[in-house]
Amino acid sequence: IVTDSSDPLSYDRRRHFLSPFPPLSINYSPRTATYFRRPLSPPSPLDNSTRSNMSLTLSQQQRLNRYPLATASAQPSLLQQVGMAGTAAVITVTFIHPIDVVKTRIQISKEYAAAGISGTAKMVVKADGVLALWGGVNAAWMREASYTSLRLGLYEPCKVLFGCTTPENTTFLKKFGAGSAAGALGSLAGNPFDVLKTRLMTAEGPNKPSLSTVAKELLAKQGIGGFYRGIDSNVARAMVLNGTKMSCYDTSKGLVVQYTGMGKGDLTTQFLSAVVAGVCMTCT
Repeated sequence: IVTDSSDPLSYDRRRHFLSPFPPLSINYSPRTATYFRRPLSPPSPLDNSTRSNMSLTLSQQQRLNRYPLATASAQPSLLQQVGMAGTAAVITVTFIHPIDVVKTRIQISKEYAAAGISGTAKMVVKADGVLALWGGVNAAWMREASYTSLRLGLYEPCKVLFGCTTPENTTFLKKFGAGSAAGALGSLAGNPFDVLKTRLMTAEGPNKPSLSTVAKELLAKQGIGGFYRGIDSNVARAMVLNGTKMSCYDTSKGLVVQYTGMGKGDLTTQFLSAVVAGVCMTCT
């Protein structure tokens, strides 16, 4: 069998896998116009391993191209960050709003405080029905679409403004400052809806006012300033909470990646970092 020496996948090389004897290849040298025989070395085991790894990588890449991950390598724009944060917050508050209603009732009434969480929930349902647990959810949607979308979406731009441009100059205090600034801006935008939400959640009786009715009544009695009552305490609270949450989340994610070897985009990494940030935020 005559094969060209430039052919890397000759017949003899493939025939090696079927023959019990070391094969010989007859090669033709174009320069000397002579034929010579030499033993054909078997393929390195690394070749098969490398080939399988390349195939696996290719299949993974094809799957990623078809179903791209949410954690793409390209940095999303500011509008995308704000939009994604607001959408996630609106979905979340829909499920946790009943807990917020019970918490608010307990905070403003001694009767509800004495009944506890389960007792307050039963009293609300018995008096006004199950839907009363979602009272003021429309105002909560508007609050999350303004407050949460800004406090989360503006965190990365605020980090740049605070000088967090490289890992070397990105400190915990700078992250805390960026989170606090984003929280303050979000609180300024969401405070009017926070006031409306509280009024709607505490309304009792069969004839509960609508969001527009409460807004008109508040504007007529207290003016624009009524929508910003308690803005100072609300901004201070947002700065502490968001500064703690974002800095602890950012730092804990780096530690999880460092000590576990998981990627920053892994759901497990994000979950563990969010748990740590949630505990730290609750403590503050």
